[in-house]
Amino acid sequence: MADARPVKHSLTLKGHRTSVSLEDPFWRAFRQIAAENGQTITELANEIDSQRIGTCGLATAIRLYVLNWYQRRANQD
Repeated sequence: MADARPVKHSLTLKGHRTSVSLEDPFWRAFRQIAAENGQTITELANEIDSQRIGTCGLATAIRLYVLNWYQRRANQD
C-alpha cells in the first residue's frame, strides 16, 4: 500500500498550530466530508476536537469520525 504511511498536515485549533498525521485515504475522506458539510478541514477538525473525550488523540478522533460518517452513510442506503 503506497499510501499507508501517515502524512503530516498543520492545522490551527483554538488559535494554536498543531500537526495531525493521517494516512492519505483518511485525508481525502476528511476533505470530502468537510466539503459536503460546507466546512474547511480546519473547521471540521475544531468541531471534532471539541467533542473529544479522555485521552483520545486528534488523529484517532478524526479517523473514527471518518469511519462513523461512512458507516452511517452505508446504513442509509
